[in-house]
Amino acid sequence: MALTRQKKESTVTEIQELLAGSKLTVFAKYQGTSVKDLQELRSQAKTSGTNVKIIKNRLFIKALESVDTLKHSDTASVKGQLLYAFNSDDDVAPAQSLAGFAKTNPQVEFVGGFTSDGRLLSAEDVQILASLPSKEQLRGQLVGLIASPLSGFSAVLAGNVRGVLNVLNARAENLNG
Repeated sequence: MALTRQKKESTVTEIQELLAGSKLTVFAKYQGTSVKDLQELRSQAKTSGTNVKIIKNRLFIKALESVDTLKHSDTASVKGQLLYAFNSDDDVAPAQSLAGFAKTNPQVEFVGGFTSDGRLLSAEDVQILASLPSKEQLRGQLVGLIASPLSGFSAVLAGNVRGVLNVLNARAENLNG
């Protein structure tokens, strides 16, 4: 079904807004993935704030060229059947969403990505980003790191109190026995 000119223009405008606000835009091949699986990907990605779209490459490139920070980006790798993942809140969530989905759907393969400052990332770069922990995981690790010395210190203090109690209990048994 051919898109009308008005529909194409509204799609380009929507993609311009997504690109302008996205910290990372990832694109991947999806050929051979069922519609049901793609709907599942969209719902899984939405939990991390990632928006997954299937757009004609020509319209994507047109939108890309009209965003100031991205207009000089290399678009040579934007070919074939591609899906695009955008996220305005998290730097690695689009890559992680697609990588998680690709574990059960190996036909989904990274092609590349664009950073908010217009740098083109290779498929390997995107795969490395996908393996990084999320912001929430990093925050949890930081809290654990900060809390670790405190819990160790409290264990040492408790050990001293336990030692004193053991000595008093032994002394009391000697007096009674």
